[in-house]
Amino acid sequence: MFNVMKKSIQWGDETLTLETGKVARQADGSVIATVGETSVMANVTFAKQPKPGQDFFPLTVHYQEKYYAAGKIPGGFFKREARPSEKETLVSRLIDRPCRPLFVPGFKNEVLVMATVLSCDLENDPDIVAMIAASAALTISGVPFRGPIGAARVGFKDGAYILNPKMDEMTKLRENPEQRLDLVVAGTKDAVMMVESEAYELSEAEMLGAVKFGHEQMQPVIDLIISLAEVAAKEPFDFTPPDYAALYAKVKAAGEADMRAAFAIKDKLARQDAIAAAVATAKAGLSEEELADPNLDMAIKKLESSILRGDIINGGARIDGRNNTTVRPIVSETGVLPRTHGSSLFTRGETQALVVTTLGTGDDEQIIDALNGNFRSNFLLHYNFPPYSVGEVGRVGSPGRREIGHGKLAWRALQAVLPAATDFPYTIRVVSEITESNGSSSMASVCGGSLSMMDAGVPLKAPVAGVAMGLILEDDGRWAVLTDILGDEDHLGDMDFKVAGTENGITSLQMDIKVAGITPAIMEQALAQAKDGRMHILGEMAKAISAPQGFSEYAPKIETMQIPTDKIREVIGSGGKVIREIVETSGAKVDINDDGVIKIASNDAEAIKRAYDMIYSIVAEPEEGKIYRGKVVKLVDFGAFVNFFGKRDGLVHVSQIANKRLNHPSDALKEGQEVWVKLLGFDDRGKVRLGMKMVDQETGEELAAEKKDETAE
Repeated sequence: MFNVMKKSIQWGDETLTLETGKVARQADGSVIATVGETSVMANVTFAKQPKPGQDFFPLTVHYQEKYYAAGKIPGGFFKREARPSEKETLVSRLIDRPCRPLFVPGFKNEVLVMATVLSCDLENDPDIVAMIAASAALTISGVPFRGPIGAARVGFKDGAYILNPKMDEMTKLRENPEQRLDLVVAGTKDAVMMVESEAYELSEAEMLGAVKFGHEQMQPVIDLIISLAEVAAKEPFDFTPPDYAALYAKVKAAGEADMRAAFAIKDKLARQDAIAAAVATAKAGLSEEELADPNLDMAIKKLESSILRGDIINGGARIDGRNNTTVRPIVSETGVLPRTHGSSLFTRGETQALVVTTLGTGDDEQIIDALNGNFRSNFLLHYNFPPYSVGEVGRVGSPGRREIGHGKLAWRALQAVLPAATDFPYTIRVVSEITESNGSSSMASVCGGSLSMMDAGVPLKAPVAGVAMGLILEDDGRWAVLTDILGDEDHLGDMDFKVAGTENGITSLQMDIKVAGITPAIMEQALAQAKDGRMHILGEMAKAISAPQGFSEYAPKIETMQIPTDKIREVIGSGGKVIREIVETSGAKVDINDDGVIKIASNDAEAIKRAYDMIYSIVAEPEEGKIYRGKVVKLVDFGAFVNFFGKRDGLVHVSQIANKRLNHPSDALKEGQEVWVKLLGFDDRGKVRLGMKMVDQETGEELAAEKKDETAE
């Protein structure tokens, strides 16, 4: 009934197994990949005919984490997996980005890749397993895919690279100073296709070494997929790339002059209008049959690409007149909004980001429900890309994959320089509103986010800047790396290579390739140019702000205190009675975690002090010999009970009330009276002994004579 085929290798510390032929047999390609006890099923289907009039390649990738894989039931009201989580969206992009360029050019049939996590051992992250499973399923499906690709995760600890570090090592990397890198790399046998990383000020050489290490370590995976395909692959789909050479020649003859003139215009919107006019001119010279040719858009794009790329590769100036290494003019501003906690406006050429920082308390932390358990995040970064930023009319809805991916890239770049939560107990939310876009708005978000957080008073370890690099790689082997690419250079070029970091090193690297990969030499030059560009941008940012500023008057003030864990119950009280009383009496917000760390927040410093004092009186122990302010709560024949330390009472014996004989404590005291008392010690039963006569009841100072007597004793 089943024709099961299975291949395995030892990969690092684990066994990698690929299996096909038993599950999802109606899919064009189906593979279950297993590393350790983490299993992901990838299924590939593709349409056998393209949709009429379709002028793009409709590849769709869905990565799904099923909670049963880790023995969990989803949170929320419906108790089922619903919309994709942030991680599911990001992993879908991880699969899509290295695979998309490897489909045969001109193939426009719809392709669906679904990767489903079936089992998770909470040690081996399913994202790498999903990338491998998807690659294998595509390779055996028969779809015109020029793979396979391999993938690997790389860590960097104690100066050594680590293959596929465990999930707990990669969780909350900021709290694990020994582990300095979380890098995912994907590539073919010959070249790297995609890089995504979170780093902690690694040098260019260390980062390049990590990419090379990952590429080397994925080679056995590629060989394993090929060995599976040799016994399980379906017949290749009968597809011949379209030949539109004659159509391209006519388009070029009719529109090249106008197109070349259009690309000489430096202003983006004016250039777009001129390009549209050049396209109209080119189409005017075509027959009705040629206008109906489905390859017409490809011919027009090829003409645009040849003009832009040819000028650059032959040593000419770029579209806006720059050379290959120059960064566009930059204007950095901070404090641009009056009521926000921190704000900045970062403008680089025709790309602009308005970035706002908001400081919150522990209640504002994001609770993330994940396969490996629930955890909290105190740093949020959200990226918005409205249609007006590119002068278009468009539908506005919930964040798409692009917005989530760009926001996560900026998050990775900035979180490496955040202070420890124990030093800065705030929840930080950064929102980047892209108000103009012409190339690398994600890197503008990094720069603007750094400026905005410093404006809000966040004590960053160092400012962070980012820059996007591009590549022109010709068939004859000639190539050029471009610093700070424009939108057209990204669209018509071969690489989007984004590098962010401080003066001391890289904090994030993301690379996408549209060709069959790049060599280490190209990547090395891109990293070197990116470093020069980053240093220049940091210098421009420093003109606006170079160090954290004071807090906004509208930001909450937070003070932390550490209490013994065995005192947490006393501070909370039965049913939360005590902590509610503290909050109501003081007017401050109080958060307590399981480690005994208490955060007290309020815009009023006095409210924070009141709450602090109330908590301190509960958890602290009174000190012998110290003087306290108290209140008489009860008079008895032999003395007075005084409440002097939180809810703690002590006895002032009648002989210790005054330096004269009293018939009854009521001769000198009355209930409710405030007095100064000294803690004399504790009796055999642990009861508190207090004294008044040795303390000046006006000032609270100990009387000199009493001090002298004690010294003499």
